[in-house]
Formats: sequence, structure tokens, C-alpha cells
Amino acid sequence: MYLRLQSEKIRERISAFGGKLYLEFGGKLYDDNHASRVLPGFEPDSKMKMLLQLRDQAEVVIVINSGDIEKSKKRSDIGITYDADVLRLTDVFRHFGLKVTGVVMTCFEGQPAALSFQKKLEDLGMKVYRHYPIPGYPSNVELIVSDQGYGKNDFIETEKPLVVVTAPGPGSGKMAVCLSQVYNEIKRGVHAGYAKFETFPIWNLPLRHPVNIAYEAATTDLADVNMIDPFHLEAYGATTVNYNRDIEIFPVLSAIFEKIYGSCPYKSPTDMGVNMAGFCITDDEAVRKAASQEIIRRYYAARCAIRAGELPADLIVKHELQMKQAGLSPADRPVVGAAMAKAAETGAPATAIELSDGRIITGKTSKLLGATSAMLINALKALAGIDDSLHLISPNVITPIQHLKVEHLGNHNPRLHTDEVLIALSVCAVSSPEAERAIDQLDKLRGCDAHSTVILSQVDENLLKKIGVNITTEPVYQTKKLYHK
Repeated sequence: MYLRLQSEKIRERISAFGGKLYLEFGGKLYDDNHASRVLPGFEPDSKMKMLLQLRDQAEVVIVINSGDIEKSKKRSDIGITYDADVLRLTDVFRHFGLKVTGVVMTCFEGQPAALSFQKKLEDLGMKVYRHYPIPGYPSNVELIVSDQGYGKNDFIETEKPLVVVTAPGPGSGKMAVCLSQVYNEIKRGVHAGYAKFETFPIWNLPLRHPVNIAYEAATTDLADVNMIDPFHLEAYGATTVNYNRDIEIFPVLSAIFEKIYGSCPYKSPTDMGVNMAGFCITDDEAVRKAASQEIIRRYYAARCAIRAGELPADLIVKHELQMKQAGLSPADRPVVGAAMAKAAETGAPATAIELSDGRIITGKTSKLLGATSAMLINALKALAGIDDSLHLISPNVITPIQHLKVEHLGNHNPRLHTDEVLIALSVCAVSSPEAERAIDQLDKLRGCDAHSTVILSQVDENLLKKIGVNITTEPVYQTKKLYHK
């Protein structure tokens, strides 16, 4: 339903503008893990699958802010810099048969890192365009919509009816690129339009629906706040949800449209959007439950980031308010209580995971395994129907690995991390049918919730992300050392 409704809506908007549309893709076009967590059934690549319905009509422009290149800004979810993600996204789009027209470097002021990145892209055979800062942006409409404003930017030669404008992350300048192109297209006699595709907030769900609160929780550090769209309410008498930045910028955007077109084609920020996800929710209770867990996960993630000195301490107040608005507490995450109880029982760090059938499996710290490694092994045993007393990995296999870690690789912690456990289990699977059966259960952990009573090592955190486990941790380090990476 989503693939059909969403592609139809975009086709309809292309036609409304006479056959040429610049579509700003907010959020992630590919690997949208947030959407897949809060909307059960929505896959991380659902938006890409939808776009493939329009493959013959579409081309892609990737936008990156020159300042983000200079600062080596990173995507927090996958841990790579924005400039590296431009290359990754290009490979992804090409893999799916989509044409990548080029890369736009916005706010270009001759930054050395941006110049170096441009050369790298051009050496790879990619077209690069520069868009420049405009004094007084976005309020100086007279300058913006002029040959000294949008007219100064490099014009991107496009040929398809639909031009998808996307970026590695927020603040890249996607909207400005779209509007600059519309201005320059019209100067060249081509009537082009602009529309926006933001998955969140979902405009036709209530303001305080858990899905919309979860979006607010995901963007707390950006100071995004969901609001009723006052322009839509005034124009149509209908209540819809948008977020503060789009609502605040709309009067300016409307003035820019009037300057470009002679009149504004939209009466509200909601009008600009084409998102149809809200019409495809068939089980609201399931969605509410999933989004509620995401709100709690974001709360724990913020507490850990504050503990690590990566976010200001006062940010947690906003997360607590979001929890209160959704009627939630940490106790609504079953794995939290289970992990804390196991830690209290053993006097050491513990981890718990909730399987898809509702069973909660725990892991404790031992001489051989860390708590998360033990939880992983125990969960695989439970899924495979293997007796808990059976050792899938013999201590005779673990001991040489520990010797290698401590005596030869210089590690201080002899316990096996999750990746080492899986490798050891794979080795044992050669001669053990039970170990082989356990390994085969790994995919069943995708989407499961887990909680640790201590902040995990980067190795364990990355492994759990890779296999799709939604992990949260208490904001506590296992040791009192100052350096924890």
C-alpha cells in the first residue's frame, strides 16, 4: 500500500507542476532505521523501494554542506563522515539503477577540505557544483531571488521529470538547492516545481501520538519541536502536524515563491509535503507500542551521551518531558528491569534481551564471557531449543583466545566480546550440530530489544547494531578509568 500510494502522490505532484519537480528528501532515503523501528513493517529501504517505482522518471542530486566537510562531521548512526557517506550513497543509488547527476557543495567559501573533496569526486568522474552563501539568508528575499543570489549558484543540468535532492544529514542545504534550481529553471523557460518528502512528523497523526513524539526525541539535539500547522488550520480548517523549522520558515518561503512564480503554490507547510505513510498504518496499537520503545531508547541514548560528555546535561530534561507526554517510564521497557535484577543478583554487570515471543533472556559476567556475550549465547540457545546447561563453546576453545588477547594483543580484559564469541561459535559449528543450529538463529534477533547495566564497548555495540538488536544501556561505565574508547 505504501509503495503504491507514495509513488502515486509523487507522480501527481510532478503533473501539478507541468512535468518537472525538485523533491527534497528529508531524513534518510536509504537505511532509515528510525522509521523501521517506529513503524513495524516499514523496512529501512522502503523509501528506496518506493523510489524505484519511479526509476525511469527520476535522478538523484546529493547535497553536502562545505562546512560539514571541513569539520569532518559524522553520521552518528553508522559512524562515517558526511563526505564518505556521499560516496557510499552514490554507490547505493547506482546499485539500484538510479542516476546520480552530481554532488552540490553548499555554503562554499573555498574551504580547503571542500576543495580537496571536489577534486576527489571529479577524479572519480562525478560532476560537482558549488552553491554559495547569500548574505541575509533566508530573510533577504530581494537578494536571494536575484542573479546575485540564486543566480550565482552553479546550475545543475538535469533531464528527468523528478529530481530527488538528498543529503547525508540535516543542515546540508537541500531546500536551498531545490529553490535555486527552480529559480534558474524558470529563467531558462522551464516551469519547475518544489515539494518536500519528510517521513516525520506524520502530518495526519495526532500531535502527541507516540510516533510523532519519537521523532521529537530523535531530533532533540536539533531543537525540533512538533507543532500544529497554523497556516493549514487557517486555510483549510483542518488540524495537521508539522515541525517548528518548517512552520517558522514558511512566510519567508512563501515570499520566495511569490518572487519566483508570481504567487505561492502552497497555503501551508503541510501542503508542500507528499508523505503518505500515515495512510498506511493498519495496526495503530502495534505502531504506538513500537514508537513508545523508541522514546525510551532515545532517553537512554541521551543519558549515555551526556555521561560521555557528548551532549549538554540540560538536554535530558527534554527527553524526560517527552517520556511524560507519552505516559512512559523506564519500567515500560521490560528488559531494563530484567537486566537490573540480574546485576543485583550477581553483583556484576548484566544484560537482558526480549525475544520476539516475549521471553526475556539474561546474561551475566563470568571469567570467560562478558555479560553481553553471555546474553547472546543464551538467546541463541533459547531460540534453537538447546538446553541451557550445554556448553556450545568449550572452555578449551575460549582459553587460547583469551591467551592471544592478553599475552599477544595487549588487551587487559580477557573476557570474550560478542564478535569473538560468534567466531568461536562458528568454529565449533564445524563439529557441533548444536553450535551450527545456534548460529542459524542469529537473524531472529533482528528487531529485539536489549538492555545492559553498563555502557558497552564499541565492539559489542557495533556488533549488536549489525545484527539488528535495539540496545540501550545505563549511563554507567564498568570501570573507573577516564578513557573508555
